[in-house]
Amino acid sequence: MADSDSGEKTEEPTAKKLTDARKKGQIARSKDLGTFFVLVGSACAMLLMGNELASAMADMMSHLFSINRQEAMDVNALFKVINDGVYQIVTPLLWIFFIIMLAALVGNTLLGGMSFSWEAMAPKASKLSPMAGFKRMFGVQAAVELLKSVLKFFVVFIVAFLLLSGLFEEILGLSRETMPTNFEHATTMLLWMFLVLALSIGIIVVIDAPYQVWNHNRQLKMTKQEIKDEHKGTEGSPEIKGRIRRTQYEMSQRRMMQDVPESDVIITNPTHFSIALKYDASVGGAPVLSAKGVDEMAIHIRTIAKEHQIEIIQSPALARSLYYTAEVGDDIPEELFAAVAQVLAFIFQLNEHKKGNARKPTPVSKDLPIPDEFRY
Repeated sequence: MADSDSGEKTEEPTAKKLTDARKKGQIARSKDLGTFFVLVGSACAMLLMGNELASAMADMMSHLFSINRQEAMDVNALFKVINDGVYQIVTPLLWIFFIIMLAALVGNTLLGGMSFSWEAMAPKASKLSPMAGFKRMFGVQAAVELLKSVLKFFVVFIVAFLLLSGLFEEILGLSRETMPTNFEHATTMLLWMFLVLALSIGIIVVIDAPYQVWNHNRQLKMTKQEIKDEHKGTEGSPEIKGRIRRTQYEMSQRRMMQDVPESDVIITNPTHFSIALKYDASVGGAPVLSAKGVDEMAIHIRTIAKEHQIEIIQSPALARSLYYTAEVGDDIPEELFAAVAQVLAFIFQLNEHKKGNARKPTPVSKDLPIPDEFRY
């Protein structure tokens, strides 16, 4: 009892809690993961399309600086040169933008998936609160972000130092190369250094992504009382559910009692069980169990039957068999057709005798043909 009332959030969040949090825009996100993908995507895009972009820009500059006076004075000719140059640049630029956008999309949805929430975009008074702002600035999350920033600085610094140390001789050798070979060499070297530096951020991502998942799960943890309250809210209170079941049972019992006066015969055992059967010869088919009851309900069925002058037949074995093998409104089992047929035949002959159309029938046999597997 003390554990359930302690108020400690020790329980894992339920599926409903996670769904509600997602609707509010509360999902696990790693900014460093998105940054990592954008930087690596940018480096890869420049390495793939950089040469084509540089070549297109060089061609455009070459055309612009080599036009003659007649072309310079002709607006149409000048625009044609610019248009041709821009057309050459657009294709590699579009590929670079596409790769970067794809990397940004993957990096920002890889953890937590895609989520769009109007509730997260809505203005909140808590965001304007100075106290809430101080808590964000000096809280645990702020300390974690500061630690990550320091760690990123040292990681990038160390990787950059190692790169410059390893490529120091090659960088000095650029001065001995001729144009444009040294320019292409320097550009390629810079892009590869950029890619390695971007990949070094992966060290931070490997730490940050699992931490964000853990922290998100920790923030959504629930107390035992919250789980109980949620269960009541979704499944309904046990007391209310019990009351509903009782009401439904009482309604079904009332409907069943309404069908008793329409029955053809009541089969009893004779004290504990009462079974009401109805058979419509004009429709055909099997007899239908219209009501059944045990103990007090059985007495109530027999009382209604006597009030409406419905015949009551004592057959303990058949009463028990029908009670356990058929439900109200169902046809009786095929295996009990023969036994029930004898009872109904006796009832129909008895009704004809009362009308003066037939002699008094022989009472129903106490040894009705009931299969062993249907005896209870």
